[in-house]
Amino acid sequence: MLLTPLQLRDLTLPNRIVISPMCQYSAVEGMANDWHLVHLGQYALGGAGAVVVEATAVQRDGRISLGDLGLWNDEQIEPLRRVTEFLKRQGARAGIQLSHAGRKGSSQAPWHGNGPLTEADQVRGEYAWQTVSASEQPIGPAWPAPRPLSIAEIHDLVQDWVEATHRAERAGFDFIEIHAAHGYLLHQFQSSLSNHRSDEYGGSLANRMRLTLEVARAVRQAWPAGRPLFVRLSVIDGTEPSGWSLEDSVVLGRELRAVGIDVIDCSSSGLGGPATAGAAVRTPGFQVSLAEALRQRVPATTMAVGLILDPKQADRILREGKADLFAIAREALFDPYWPVHAALALQADERERFAHWPEQYGWWLQRRERMLAAQGLTSVPQPRLPAD
Repeated sequence: MLLTPLQLRDLTLPNRIVISPMCQYSAVEGMANDWHLVHLGQYALGGAGAVVVEATAVQRDGRISLGDLGLWNDEQIEPLRRVTEFLKRQGARAGIQLSHAGRKGSSQAPWHGNGPLTEADQVRGEYAWQTVSASEQPIGPAWPAPRPLSIAEIHDLVQDWVEATHRAERAGFDFIEIHAAHGYLLHQFQSSLSNHRSDEYGGSLANRMRLTLEVARAVRQAWPAGRPLFVRLSVIDGTEPSGWSLEDSVVLGRELRAVGIDVIDCSSSGLGGPATAGAAVRTPGFQVSLAEALRQRVPATTMAVGLILDPKQADRILREGKADLFAIAREALFDPYWPVHAALALQADERERFAHWPEQYGWWLQRRERMLAAQGLTSVPQPRLPAD
C-alpha cells in the first residue's frame, strides 16, 4: 500500500512516502543554495512521493538559527523555485514547512552546541537576537527570557504568515505544512506550560488554540483552494507535567479540519528542548499510535512519523489503517533511496523491480540484476527489522 497514490484536493501524491522537513542550518539570510538543491533533490531521485523543505521562517527573527531558510522577502523565492522545479521534474511533490521559532530562536547550529547564541559565537559572525513567545518563560535555565508578543504583533505575525504563503505559491510549492509542533511558537501558545497569558490568547484551551487556528485560517484563505494544507502537531508535550494532551489535540484537530486543513502530521515533544530529547521510549514506530488516534477520533487524514525503518513495517501501518501517509527523516539521511529500495523489497514481479527508479539509473540496474541473478545474487536490500 505504501506505493499507492493518495489524492488530496487537486494534488495526487504518487505514493505514501514523505520526506520530513530537516533543518540544514546552511542558508545565508534565509536564501536556499546548492546544498539545499542537492540535499532535497536526492530524495526525489530516490522515489519519495513528496519532499518537504525544512522549517522556513515567516519573519527574519522567527528563525531557529542564522542558517535557517526564510520566506520573509521576495528575494528568497527564486532559489526555492529552483528546488521545486527539480523535485517536480523527477515526479515528486514539493512541500514547504512554514514556521516561527519563538523562544527557541537565536540558537546555535547543533554542531556548535545546540544552545542559545552567546558572545563566543560572535567569532563566526553569529549574533544573538531578542526572541518572542506567548509569555516570558525561557526554554530552560541556560536560555534568555523571550519577550511576550503584544496583540498588535500577533496580528502582524498572522499577516506575515499570509505573505509567506503567497511567496510559497510563487516558488511553485504543491502544499504547505504549518509548523505547530516541537516547541516552536504555535506550540508555545498551545501548551499551558509555556503560555501564561491572561488575555484572549491564554488561559482556556480555546484561547491557547486561537493563534494556531488564526494562522491556519489565514493561510488556507491565501493558499489556492486546490492545493492541500498540512499542520504538524506535537500531539502530546511528552513531558511531566504536561501542558498539552492527546485530548487537546483531538479538539484542535477538529477545529483545524473545520477551517480546511487536509493532513495532520503527528509528532510529539520538543517544548522544553529538542524534540528528539522527549521522554517517550523510542522504539520503531513509537508515535504511530498518535496518528492512529487522531485519524479515528477527529477524524482526519494523518501522517505518521518516528523510527519508521522498514518497508514492511511502513506498509503494515497503512494497511492497518493507523495512518494515511508516513514520513521519514534520519532514515532518509541514512538511505536517500529508501523509497525505491522499499519498492525493490515489496515488488514481486522481477521485470518491474526498477520501474520506480529514474530511467537514467533503472535501465542499467535492471541489466545488472539479471547478471547478479545468474550468479545466485540479488541487489534487493535486507529488512532492518525482524520478519513478521
